[in-house]
Amino acid sequence: MKLHAPTPRRPAPRAALAALGLPALIALLAGCSKPADTATAPAATPAAAAATTTAATAAPAASPLGDLSAFRAIATDVSALVDKGDLAGAKTRIKDLEVAWDAAEAGLKPRAAADWHVLDKSIDGALTALRADTPNAADCKQALASLLQTMASLGGAK
Repeated sequence: MKLHAPTPRRPAPRAALAALGLPALIALLAGCSKPADTATAPAATPAAAAATTTAATAAPAASPLGDLSAFRAIATDVSALVDKGDLAGAKTRIKDLEVAWDAAEAGLKPRAAADWHVLDKSIDGALTALRADTPNAADCKQALASLLQTMASLGGAK
C-alpha cells in the first residue's frame, strides 16, 4: 500500500482576503476604475460649459492666508449680536474669534505675514471696541464693519 503525502490545504477565501490586510482589501473592493478626465471631456451642452465657466470665475480669490471662512463666520455672528443691541453677547462671542485666531497664528502668519498683521490689527480693533468699560454700539458696529471689510479685501470675501 502506498501512502501519499497529505495535500496542503488551501486557505479559505475569507482567510486569504484577511491576510491581504485592510489597505489591499479596500483597493480590491474599490477596483481600478479611473475617474473621468474632466479637463479633456467635452461639455455636454454649451449651457453646461457656460455654467461651469461662470461658477469658476464667480468664486472668490483665495486669501494668501488660506481659508478665513471660520473667522468670517464668527465676525458675522458678532456683528449680528451688535446689530441686535446684545453687546454682552457680542463680547462673549468675539472671545471665540480671539481664541481661534491666536490658535491659527502659527499656521497663518508664515503664509503672508503682512496680511496677517493687517487682519490682526483689525481684530484687535473689534476686541477693543467690545471690551471698552462702557462699549458704544456705534463704535462696535464700525469696528466690526472694518473687520469684515478687511477680511473681504484679503480674499476671504463672501
